[in-house]
Amino acid sequence: MDEKAYNMNPSNLTPRLRGVIGAAMTPLKLFATAITLSLGVAAVSQAADAAVALLKVDDASFKCVRQMSPVRHFYVDNLLGNINATLAAANAPQGAVYPAGSVVQLVPTEAMVKREAGFSPATGDWEFFELAVDAQGTKIGKRGFAEVNNRFGKNCFACHAPAREPWDFVCESDHGCEPIPIDHTMTGALQRSDPRCGPAVPEAGDTMALFKLRTMVVLGATIGWFKSLF
Repeated sequence: MDEKAYNMNPSNLTPRLRGVIGAAMTPLKLFATAITLSLGVAAVSQAADAAVALLKVDDASFKCVRQMSPVRHFYVDNLLGNINATLAAANAPQGAVYPAGSVVQLVPTEAMVKREAGFSPATGDWEFFELAVDAQGTKIGKRGFAEVNNRFGKNCFACHAPAREPWDFVCESDHGCEPIPIDHTMTGALQRSDPRCGPAVPEAGDTMALFKLRTMVVLGATIGWFKSLF
């Protein structure tokens, strides 16, 4: 071993010199650790931003209900492509939490979308939508939580709240939600006449069901207007 190599061997350094070198190295280690943590936080932040971007919900997010996956009397989709997980939740006998990106629709003009985790804990991260549909596509009329009502003037979140556990806020006839004044004949007629799907595919009784539904909506609007006068 030459003299230079011998002198640089840590075992041959005096305790004082080893302390000086150690003191000099500590800030470097702290700096390296800080850089590593910063890179890790940046990566997590970028991943979170990407998830939010993937869950962007706009007019184009909604399509013909009959192009979605049917589950009993309603339809589901997943804006992130995870339709199998959405179907698994919808078909879970004891209820389940729906994955992010899930879309649930009973009729063409109303929808609920499962947003990213933490988006709205009070609503189980669901966002509610009032939609206007025609042959050209979909326009979001109103969106949010307590701000959105169904066509009968009932608040969407208040209606779905009783199904919070274990059904993840998704209403069906036996999930504890307040009944809506329409039956499956009417909702089926609306689904089969969704203008975004092209020509309607009516079944027997659809014409009368739609007539009854329109009458109920008009009467409801008239009653609401009358009450507003007093």
